[in-house]
Amino acid sequence: MKRFFEVLSSIWKIEELKSRIGITLGLLIVYRIGAQVVLPGIDPVQLSELANRTGSGGLLGVLNMFTGGAFANASVFALGIMPYISASIVVQLMGIAIPYLQKLQKEGESGRRRINQITRWLTIAICVFQAPAYLYSLGALGVPDSAFVLGKGVGFIVPSVIILVTGTIFAMWLGEKITDKGIGNGISLLITVGIVATLPMSFAQEFASRVTENNGGPIVILIEIIVWIAINAVCILLVMAVRQIPVQYARRTASGGIDKNQMGARQYIPLKLNASGVMPIIFAQALMFAPAALGRVAGDSTTGQWLQASFSDIFGLWYNILFAILIIVFTYFYTAITVPTNKMADDLKRSGGFVPGVRPGTETADFLDRIMSQITFPGSLFLAAVAILPAVVYHLFGMQQGWALFYGGTSLLIMVGVAMDTIQQINAYLLNRHYDGLMKSGNKRKTAGV
Repeated sequence: MKRFFEVLSSIWKIEELKSRIGITLGLLIVYRIGAQVVLPGIDPVQLSELANRTGSGGLLGVLNMFTGGAFANASVFALGIMPYISASIVVQLMGIAIPYLQKLQKEGESGRRRINQITRWLTIAICVFQAPAYLYSLGALGVPDSAFVLGKGVGFIVPSVIILVTGTIFAMWLGEKITDKGIGNGISLLITVGIVATLPMSFAQEFASRVTENNGGPIVILIEIIVWIAINAVCILLVMAVRQIPVQYARRTASGGIDKNQMGARQYIPLKLNASGVMPIIFAQALMFAPAALGRVAGDSTTGQWLQASFSDIFGLWYNILFAILIIVFTYFYTAITVPTNKMADDLKRSGGFVPGVRPGTETADFLDRIMSQITFPGSLFLAAVAILPAVVYHLFGMQQGWALFYGGTSLLIMVGVAMDTIQQINAYLLNRHYDGLMKSGNKRKTAGV
């Protein structure tokens, strides 16, 4: 433990790293302050019913979690950063079918900037659609008409839409500034901070339910914490797990040719067990709104009532069965479009490398594709299991819905992935300055002349 704190103290000896961490924390604080600023024209005192509905879990709880409580506060950041995420997903999928986007992807930095600009404009379009929907839904979510000081006419709706769109754009700008000037991926950090912000309240509600109401007592709380830590460890293994494909490179001769009789050092192609990350869960979550919507369209019929009852509860059996199946399907789909085995094989062939026992070119591409299919299956099963864990622990332990959401799903995977990515970036700064990383023992590396 002493060495760990020594490594932490080494962070503050690197001026650039210290500055980046300071900028990151400062911008995150700005985002959290903005999440508490209520829209002009709404009385914050009368938002208690909205807070109660979003704090009890369910789909509203998920939305509120990803906005860091801004959804329940009717804040200027009520839409959060999710419209930008949605726009990024749409642009990424469109890049498969639209030649213009495919061309931009191959143009390097200039193409990336153009794609980012397209994503920003699409974000604004999504916000313009979502903002009025959010404002008009406040009444159905328990906000009384008396809470709207200026009424719900055009004089309130139009300025509020502009403010909500501006809030999302400002949050997007904060994320990009964190990425450029701070440490870690800015957009992911904003989402993570929003998720973590709801953690203390969710745990407090669970603690009060167990201890104050004598529903199991401290022993059950301790068991839940141990299970939560174990699930986090499993998620870390899921994120880090890779299948290493050995690659051999032929040595080059003095004339620049390749001497195939003398082989160079063996290297590896790391193929991730979960190459698609949390995207399959996000895709599946978006489609899970459809069955309940179809049920409402069907009305009071037997089928309509069954669809609404079965797929409106995110902790229900049928909801989670369909959810798991969709995640498995989308894992294969997203892996297929994001892991270019043909390009990997071509790059390997041009660099004089080959997989031992496999001919370069098409056979190598087929081999890599077959390996990806084999490791994607267990990866998709693990991802589906993590996604439905909140429902499992909710029914197994009888815990509060808000606390159960932290036992799996998108929120847990995002927190684990962002934490590991940020630590890796900090490690890179420490190792470049001859300090041990956060995951290593010791306080300073010994180098020549030091």
